[in-house]
Amino acid sequence: MLKLNDISVKLGDFSLNDISLQVPSGSYLTVLGLSGAGKTVLLEIIAGLIKPDKGDVYINNQKITHIPVQKRKTGLVYQDLCLFPHKNVKSNIAYALKNRKMSRGDMNKRIDELLQQTGISHLKHRYPESLSGGEAQRVALARTLASDPKILLLDEPLASLDVKLKAELRSLLRKINETGKTIVHVTHDYTEAVTLSSHIAVIENGNLVQTGAPEEIFRNPKSEFVARLSGYKNLFPCMIDEKAYNGIKRAVLKNKVEVFFSGNSDVKGQGFIIVPSEDIIISEKEISSSALNHFKGTIKKLFVHGSSIDMIIDAGIDFSVTITKKSQRELGLNPGKVVWLNFKASAVRFIDK
Repeated sequence: MLKLNDISVKLGDFSLNDISLQVPSGSYLTVLGLSGAGKTVLLEIIAGLIKPDKGDVYINNQKITHIPVQKRKTGLVYQDLCLFPHKNVKSNIAYALKNRKMSRGDMNKRIDELLQQTGISHLKHRYPESLSGGEAQRVALARTLASDPKILLLDEPLASLDVKLKAELRSLLRKINETGKTIVHVTHDYTEAVTLSSHIAVIENGNLVQTGAPEEIFRNPKSEFVARLSGYKNLFPCMIDEKAYNGIKRAVLKNKVEVFFSGNSDVKGQGFIIVPSEDIIISEKEISSSALNHFKGTIKKLFVHGSSIDMIIDAGIDFSVTITKKSQRELGLNPGKVVWLNFKASAVRFIDK
């Protein structure tokens, strides 16, 4: 439905470079990256607020690169919302309907539908200054949906909300997407990307570095940047042994720590390995198993995250290991205790530098 073909633009010291994307109809695309990566610039190019120096934008196979903003059928919701402070909720939504040549009855019916869809019917006579952040965000969504955009563009819509409100807004956005509305949502939060998206595009310093389904992006990051953005804690620079042993390669980390992983003969040189925290098994004694990687280490720190605990274990390098609170109590896993770490070669992933 949406196609970006080699989009480039230079704005002062920043540039967006050769961005090409295809977004299927009804999908939920999250554009993920750090602040200043170019995410909002990309949204504004799609909306028509910024003209690219090179490349074209298509919606439903129609080139819209030079079509004015008001004729593009896109709806952009900024982080700061931009609600009209002198209009109540109903009037804010009605503003987007005034140029649609609707009867007063049809307009009121449509407003009521949008109020119900976004869960704010009880707020229709309130003014923006009396709304919470989550309520204001819902009003902004309703006002944008009133114009019936083909594509809903969201600029960090959950950034300023607390945990409870974020969960409520995520649920609302999923419901809007399930009606068939195509959504492009920019964020720096990979949790948002995982929980909302059907597709993800990762941008780093104005460059598109990886695209794909959430599971593909986060299980197989193609760069150190994507791996760190994905929240991997055990990400280590390494040098690869040139030889392969029955499909098993050896990565040499700092302090001469060696990690075995599954890899073909093309894997060589410098790079990074990832060891998922949840794939590391902890034991009080050395055990005999099919896992090729065994390390003796000392627990340094514990970090509690809800029902789980992250342990930092010094085994020549610091490994992060995720366990349950129950396991931590039963095994007496506290700082200073010596333990064994075990993980399979197949659990380790390699990223070519």
